[in-house]
Amino acid sequence: MAEKTYLSEIHEIRVDENNPLFDKTGLLYKEFPSDYRQIRYFTLLIVQSAPLEIKEINLLEQQISEVIKNAVKHGNQCKPEKKVRVWYSFDSTHAHLIVQDEGDGFKDLEKWNDFNRKRLEILSEQDFEKLADFVSFRTLKSDDNDGGNALFAALEYWNGGFVFNNKRNAVAMLKKFPQKKHAIA
Repeated sequence: MAEKTYLSEIHEIRVDENNPLFDKTGLLYKEFPSDYRQIRYFTLLIVQSAPLEIKEINLLEQQISEVIKNAVKHGNQCKPEKKVRVWYSFDSTHAHLIVQDEGDGFKDLEKWNDFNRKRLEILSEQDFEKLADFVSFRTLKSDDNDGGNALFAALEYWNGGFVFNNKRNAVAMLKKFPQKKHAIA
């Protein structure tokens, strides 16, 4: 039973704009128009400042791209006049980002958390027949390419936190990288 509590705490999206992850002190800043075709380019502009020794650089790029994609598509509805703002910091120990759009916010956050909680319970029970009903999260606004998969992965990847502001149109996230142990000569 303790494992389920632990899993749901880790795999739940929280709202807390007072979380230290929203502190922008010392972070670099970029802002982009909501042009869906340019998401990869915008992501590369951000990731280029990450040190090469960070493991999982391709996963980092993918995760950043997904968060920007959600801001462009769901937040700003691909309207180029609306901006996506990104604050970020990288070093060998961490990747810290804040991504904010100009949209109304993630209104279905609680529904997504409930869906994911049930999905995780079904996975832990290995009830694969029931799992078919929990493959993708959908709302009335979802299209054929939506399903919540980016959020499922984000909660596992951003091991230092993944938190929304109160309006739910900004998300702060932290990835902690393990420190390499130096061999003693």
